[in-house]
Amino acid sequence: MNDRLPHKEAAAYIGITENTLNVWRCEKRYPIPYIKVGSKVFYWKRDLDAFLESRTVREGA
Repeated sequence: MNDRLPHKEAAAYIGITENTLNVWRCEKRYPIPYIKVGSKVFYWKRDLDAFLESRTVREGA
């Protein structure tokens, strides 16, 4: 099983547009690790899951 997602699939996985993910990466807005191979960008699913978990709002927090 390949847990590496191309840029387009990574954006869809976390529910944002490709452009938004580009902006976040280029402006270093959120520290989501990525892999760059030539002009292609990939993300590990575990890193996207960790990002989503870090953005989870819990009542009383």
